[in-house]
Amino acid sequence: MMKLFVIGLLTGIIGGMGIGGGTILIPALTIFIGIEQHIAQSVNLLSFIPAAIIALIYHFKSKNIVYKIIAFIIIGGIIGSLIGAMVAAITKAFILKKIFAIFLFCIGVYEIFSKPRK
Repeated sequence: MMKLFVIGLLTGIIGGMGIGGGTILIPALTIFIGIEQHIAQSVNLLSFIPAAIIALIYHFKSKNIVYKIIAFIIIGGIIGSLIGAMVAAITKAFILKKIFAIFLFCIGVYEIFSKPRK
């Protein structure tokens, strides 16, 4: 239980920063807890809801929200979520794990070599 609490704590901190707690939660659940990739991804989605609400309240109070782009992102996110859920449902767990690893690797490489914005 303590392992799960620490994983949740780290996930919440990273998620609250806007980085995406799933980058911590999904690998932690599959590696340290031994949960299958599909289950880890669904746990991530469910745990994201309360964490996102708390982070949203804080960012709303801090005036960190650009309202002009929200509708486009929400509509795109809904369509993308439907497509992603269908693809995940028919994809084997070991392939999902590899796709997620490649995604994390690409994001890491981008972050290392990207130039800071002014």
